[in-house]
Parts: sequence; C-alpha cells; structure tokens
Amino acid sequence: MDTLNGSTDWTQAAALGAVRAYLTGLQDTICAAVEAVDGGRFRRDAWQRAEGGGGESRILSEGAAFERAGIGFSHVHGAALPASATQQRSGIDGAPFQAMGVSLVFHPRNPYAPTTHANLRFLIAMPQDAPAVWWFGGGFDLTPYYPFEEDVVHWHRVAREACAPFGEDVYPRYKAWCDRYFFLPHRNETRGVGGLFFDDLTEGGFDRCFALLRSVGDRFLPAYLPILGRRKDLPYGEREREFQLYRRGRYVEFNLIYDRGTLFGLQSRGRTESILMSLPPRVRWEYDWRATAGSAEAKLDEFLRPRDYLAELG
Repeated sequence: MDTLNGSTDWTQAAALGAVRAYLTGLQDTICAAVEAVDGGRFRRDAWQRAEGGGGESRILSEGAAFERAGIGFSHVHGAALPASATQQRSGIDGAPFQAMGVSLVFHPRNPYAPTTHANLRFLIAMPQDAPAVWWFGGGFDLTPYYPFEEDVVHWHRVAREACAPFGEDVYPRYKAWCDRYFFLPHRNETRGVGGLFFDDLTEGGFDRCFALLRSVGDRFLPAYLPILGRRKDLPYGEREREFQLYRRGRYVEFNLIYDRGTLFGLQSRGRTESILMSLPPRVRWEYDWRATAGSAEAKLDEFLRPRDYLAELG
C-alpha cells in the first residue's frame, strides 16, 4: 500500500484526492460569492502542463466591484521538485513531486476597498529510496490603500478565529510569520496589514494540518466580504485613484521579486498567464513620490509595519 508517511489512515492517493476535492470546492464557493457581489462572471480557462498536470484559472475583469479578480486551481506533477519548494527541507531537491493549490488575488475598483490575497497548497515529494515527504502551506492577507481601523480589526479577528481550534499560540505565530513574509526589505515596509501565513506544515499529522487548512480557507469570505461591502461604493476621485495605482506598484514588486508561489510556478514551468494573473491590470510608478504630511495618504504609513492590531485597536 502506498501509505502517507507510514500511516495506514491515509494513502498518498486518498490524501491527494481529499485535498483536491476541498480546494476545487472552495474555488467554486468563492467564485459564486464574488459573482453575487459584483454581478459579473468569471471567465474559466482550463489548461494542461506539458510536464504533467494542469488546472483551471478563473478571471473576472472590469466588473462593477472588481477591476480584476483572479482565482486559480492547479494540480501539477513532475520529475524534479523546483528549488523554491525546498528552502526549508533537505534531501528532496530534484525529487519527483505532486503539488496542488488554490490561489487568489482580488483587486477592487474602488481605492477605499483593499486588495486581498489567499493561497492554500499541498505538496508531496517522493525522493528515491526514502519515504514520501508532504506538507501544507497557505494563508490570507489584506492590502488596503486607505486603511480603516474597523476593517483591520475585523480581518484579524476572523484570522484568530480560524486558528483558535488548533491552539492559542497558532494565531500569534502565523500572524508574525505573515508580517515577516509579506515584507519588502528594499522599501522597509510590509505589503499591507498582514493576516496569516504558514508553510512546511506537518505538525500534528495529516488530519490536524488538513483541518487547519480548511479552517483558514473557510474563513476567507467571512473575513473579506464585510470589508468589501462597506467600501466598494464609497465616493472617490482622481486623487484616490492615482494613489491606488501608485501603491499597486508595491504589490507588483513583491510578487515578482519575493513571492515563493510565483517563483514555484515559473520554475515548475506552469502556465505563465495563470501565474501572473495576480498582477493588477493598471499600475503606476512615480519617482520619489511622498505623501503630504497629515493627509489621508500619509496615514497608510502607520499600517506598513508589524503591529498587534487586536491589542492596539480591538
């Protein structure tokens, strides 16, 4: 029997099937919720990878609420695990592998509505003459341009609720990990107000890790939709729009320089259009731009560093 790390409870095939069923179901659920809010429809684009596997990218463009919303599922396999997936582990470089995940990035039209990202993934490496090695990763984070304290507190309260069944220390650890991961060292600022991030997760065995993944995934919509509902119809002008486009440049910088998911997709020869669907449709860079002291744009600086929002604002 092809067991998962020696467990008789899960075979590799059963584990992959269960995770795939959850992730594809989550993709469907989130797409339906976004379509209900926006009124537009996702374009569905199934694709195959020459080296093995494939997926489906779904894109909503120029909607009422979203300038672009992308959510993709992929399940790929190959003969050599890319280097970007082996940073925390030894002995699996170049091993045959299977990897699957759901990744989304939503760029709202209104500058007062925050961009958001979520990713949930599962990988198995199968080195020669050694047991298979599996792990989970993922999380969600929020990138506002004009931050509202009540939105940030709500976001982190739901994140804490997602972690609560798994121990009191889980939310603080994964919140701090998110702050460290979504950080632009060349700007000395966080990408946004954070959320949750975890990777290389095996602690407690497959059942616990899979349950944690589901808990995070199931709380994405309760975390994001109330914020979107409060902000998507607020009036705004050219000033706010220009600031939104400028700050979106930071999003592009992170995704193209530091994001492990982007690197994994490119190194594993995934579908380029699907890998880069996280990028905003419009963005601008301006040389040495500075916000006016005391302005609404300057307030963002208070949120671009690690903070204990629930203790400070909750």
